[in-house]
Amino acid sequence: MHAFPRPEEEYLAVERAPVAGTCPECGGGNLAEYPVLGEGGWWNVRKCQDCLASLERERGPLFGVYVPLGLEILRGAGG
Repeated sequence: MHAFPRPEEEYLAVERAPVAGTCPECGGGNLAEYPVLGEGGWWNVRKCQDCLASLERERGPLFGVYVPLGLEILRGAGG
């Protein structure tokens, strides 16, 4: 049985990279890119942080930021 310590953070958060541009919905300039888990799996999105309008959305990695050890072994072996 595993015993993992309770997280100290009250909320989960993801690093959001600021990007230049203007939101076509609200005209705001507070845009960011970050991964999200939505219907159908992980997505890399660009969203307005003021009105949450999606400007871009593309399929992300199958497991998000998690890379299974088996995939790293296959990549190292030329797979």
